[in-house]
Amino acid sequence: MEYTGVPAGPAAYMDAASAVPLHPVAAEALTAALADGWADPARLYSAGRQAQQLRDATHAAFAEALGVRVDEVSLWPSGTAAAQAAVLGGLAGRARRGDTLVHSAIEHSAVLHAAAKGKSAEVGVDQLGRLDLDAWDRAVSAPGVALASLITASHEVGTVQPVAAAAGYCAEAGVPLYVDAAQSVGRVPVPPGWSLLSASAHKWGGPPGVGVLVVRKGVRWISPYPQDDLYRPGVPGALDLPAAVAAAASLRAVLGEAQAEAVRLSALVDRIRERVAATVPDVEVVGDPVERLPHLVTFSCLYVDGEALLHALDRQGFAVSSGSSCTASTLRPSHVLEAMGVLSHGNVRVSLHRGTTATEVDRFLSVLPGIVAGIRAEAGL
Repeated sequence: MEYTGVPAGPAAYMDAASAVPLHPVAAEALTAALADGWADPARLYSAGRQAQQLRDATHAAFAEALGVRVDEVSLWPSGTAAAQAAVLGGLAGRARRGDTLVHSAIEHSAVLHAAAKGKSAEVGVDQLGRLDLDAWDRAVSAPGVALASLITASHEVGTVQPVAAAAGYCAEAGVPLYVDAAQSVGRVPVPPGWSLLSASAHKWGGPPGVGVLVVRKGVRWISPYPQDDLYRPGVPGALDLPAAVAAAASLRAVLGEAQAEAVRLSALVDRIRERVAATVPDVEVVGDPVERLPHLVTFSCLYVDGEALLHALDRQGFAVSSGSSCTASTLRPSHVLEAMGVLSHGNVRVSLHRGTTATEVDRFLSVLPGIVAGIRAEAGL
């Protein structure tokens, strides 16, 4: 197969697990909020009061969407900031009870970086990427555990985690559970039982630069940052209120579409899982085939360089991502794939969104076998 720099068809964005294109509702809300929400909401003049009303309405909208109290919601400048504030603040608040964070081996790097600041205990997963619940039970029951962290669903392979069961063990041990729900919020319900939760607006179609942190009442949280109120979650500095308004509006819209989109995208992912396994030799489709996110599928191709595969797909008009070694962002294989013990070479993560069409998926499936074969032939295989 001959490759040129010209895509064979219109560009198809298939990296929604990284960021979802801006939802039309978000764009409309952002434009309106830029006119009305620019002032400091702490000021008493009319423009400030108007901004304060927008801020309060935004918090209320998030609370309603997430099924929590308004005073449990705080907004942060990114999902990463919210996740790390959950971990660091949760650990600080429980310092009298312990100093250890229990976390799964497949947490997002933002959580792992926060965990590296202190003591931690890692719990493994099986080959499908599902948490070892027996090991989790033992880990959270150990002396000195202050907080536990579990991603609701793998951001790399899509496997949904047994959050409710993990939360039950945490409750028995008296350990608060933090859940990273960045890939779940707006797509699938988050099971109950958690004490802290974070999410990221650009994962559901809101603007980048908005993270959400929920700290349930009764959970002691102390800010890891110097600020006036150390006990009430909130980011130091000014809030990007127009972006927050747009994030809340888009979440409400996305939740209204979620059930129908889950059915549609899950069928497309099933098609990818089946056709890739049938048409590409020496390929491993990873993650749980049933207990998974509806929009995400990952596969690994033996004897294929991950970076070469992503570039070749990009030349054909497909934006996808990879957890393989030798990609632009890392010099080591994905820690998630390593923890699962699955093939990491030639890894491709395809994640779909509301704008993805069946035609784009079919075109992707039609060009992929030839691209993989071409890369292998160039390598002399």
